[in-house]
Amino acid sequence: MSATVRALLLERDDDGPVRAGVTELAPATLPGGDAPADGEVEVAVARSSLNYKDALIVTGAGGPLVRDFPHVPGIDLAGTVTAVGAGVDPSVAAVGDEVLVTGCWLGERRWGGMATTARVPASWLVRRPADLDAARAMALGTAGFTAQLCCDALAHGGVAPGSGTVLVTGATGGVGSLAVHLLARSGHTVAAATGDPDAAGRLHDLGAAEVLPRAELEELAARPLASARWAGVVDVAGGAVLAGALVSTAPRGVVAACGIAGGRRLDVDLAPFFARGVVLAGVDSVLHPMADRPGVWARLATGVEADVLDRLTTTVDLAGVPAAAHDLLARGGRGRTVVTVA
Repeated sequence: MSATVRALLLERDDDGPVRAGVTELAPATLPGGDAPADGEVEVAVARSSLNYKDALIVTGAGGPLVRDFPHVPGIDLAGTVTAVGAGVDPSVAAVGDEVLVTGCWLGERRWGGMATTARVPASWLVRRPADLDAARAMALGTAGFTAQLCCDALAHGGVAPGSGTVLVTGATGGVGSLAVHLLARSGHTVAAATGDPDAAGRLHDLGAAEVLPRAELEELAARPLASARWAGVVDVAGGAVLAGALVSTAPRGVVAACGIAGGRRLDVDLAPFFARGVVLAGVDSVLHPMADRPGVWARLATGVEADVLDRLTTTVDLAGVPAAAHDLLARGGRGRTVVTVA
């Protein structure tokens, strides 16, 4: 490890505003002090990413997401193991392993990936797929991981290619845009819902066969049932958008819900459930079982075309994260943002 750790550090006095700035930290300030604690590893971080949750944390708009300051954000990281604490099985982690971490409360309850060095439990590590470099792994990140989990939920519920149109809400954001592409590449006919009237070209480029305004779903929210249109749904929005998607889902359709960007309350008639047998499947990427994660990443790594991922991705350095976070919340998510750490 170098003599110092370069990090985006968040500071806050009592209930005042969150201040974000790039600084040099002594290695001893990291979790574990001078070396990784038992069962933990040290990672030289190459890339992180900026997600909606990161933007809430960095700007201070996230309320109780972070309670203890100072804090290093970053719910994703990709890098190389540089030190291993006592008791770590070499089959789990060894010096030189190329790894990634997403979720697991990284960047929330634990200092995260927006620093040149991170310390994390070895049990959180996933070996980075060989066909993904660190930058593309973080272009996928939590957003891609969540999108793949949503696609898996539809498949597990019997929504197969050819069974009908699949709707993706919040389709211009990180999760939504990747879900559109993953579903289209696997053979589904995809409809993309968005509040951005200028996004149609980008969404068709990702594979969407149809683009509809978000307001069309919101207008359906108060109905007990609407015309059955969707064999499955990936919902990133929540709120009235999710309600409108549910009442217009076809019999025995599956709705995978993973976000609250449009609201965390759901007010919907029960008719979609007892009259059509619609399944509402919640998707959690933070605490998804570790044993299942390598398989999810393997499917994700081959499911997204590299050139499409590159077109979706912008890159910032640590100093550029605060401005990018404010922009993400002000304009809504558009594609993915990779953070160059080292």
